[in-house]
Amino acid sequence: MPNASSWSASSPLLLLWEDSSGTRIFLSLLYAVLAISGTLSNVMVIYLVFSFKKLQTTSNAFIVNGCAADLSVCALWMPQEAVLGLLPPNSSSLRSAEYRLLRGGLLGLGLTVSLASHLLVAFNRYVLITKLPSVYQALYQRRHTGCMIGLSWALALLPVPLLPGLWTLGSAQSDGSSRYTALLLALAVLGQTALLLHCYLGIVRRVRGSAKRVSVLNFHLLHQLPFPAAPPPPRRAQRRLSSVSVLLLCCVFLLGTQPLVWVSLLGFFLRPAPPALQAASWLLLCSLSALNPLLYTWRSEEFRRAARSVLPRGDGPAAAPRPSAAA
Repeated sequence: MPNASSWSASSPLLLLWEDSSGTRIFLSLLYAVLAISGTLSNVMVIYLVFSFKKLQTTSNAFIVNGCAADLSVCALWMPQEAVLGLLPPNSSSLRSAEYRLLRGGLLGLGLTVSLASHLLVAFNRYVLITKLPSVYQALYQRRHTGCMIGLSWALALLPVPLLPGLWTLGSAQSDGSSRYTALLLALAVLGQTALLLHCYLGIVRRVRGSAKRVSVLNFHLLHQLPFPAAPPPPRRAQRRLSSVSVLLLCCVFLLGTQPLVWVSLLGFFLRPAPPALQAASWLLLCSLSALNPLLYTWRSEEFRRAARSVLPRGDGPAAAPRPSAAA
């Protein structure tokens, strides 16, 4: 059986040093479940937005951008990890530098664009709710929106060559470059998280003083719906419900990103965290790719109606889907 350092240099499961076949099988099954559920949910959101004109908003364009990035993780990277986890540790596939570079690139590209899309959605909602309509319309023209999406992919391509260094984090034989790569990753995620929290907490403060904008937080505009909307809840309950929804989204995001941030900082400034803790922090971050579609659509009545209209045994009428370019 390989020792800890040799296993860490060739592990397909990121920071897993366990040489137990049972552990590798368990993680492979976990990756398989996340891959299937994440691929289906991301594809469903993309299909609904492209098929239903009502869903083609600027905010949903950023959500679709995140779903496309998450497919890089769920549909391309996770299935490979699920299969490779079942191979023996001395398999030649695990030791191929080129193949490790490919897997690291897919993971890095997908996660970077996905995290950038979180921030773009948060900033879009922040401007929509806290600024004048003229400011929002000037900032989020179709051309500007396309440039923002393209920039998220362009910036994500820059750090891709650094990703393979993360595979040896925590190893006693890891070099200084991988430690600095981990520090760079942690600081980037920490900065992105601070900006995202600033946007959403600003939204919560604004909504608590204005129930008129609550429908935007639910990701749809009630007064523009072509079908009768349910009677709105009382003003106080409505504000509380919307604030809880935003805070819940923030909590899930923090749970998925912050363990890796602090594990990386701990490994750089003090000593490497236990291998199991490092593996768990990576799994939490990767699991966001499967959860993101639900985070942004579970409160939207428009998404639910559209989904019921295309899924078997739908229980409500909806506008017939028609292809059209996303806003």
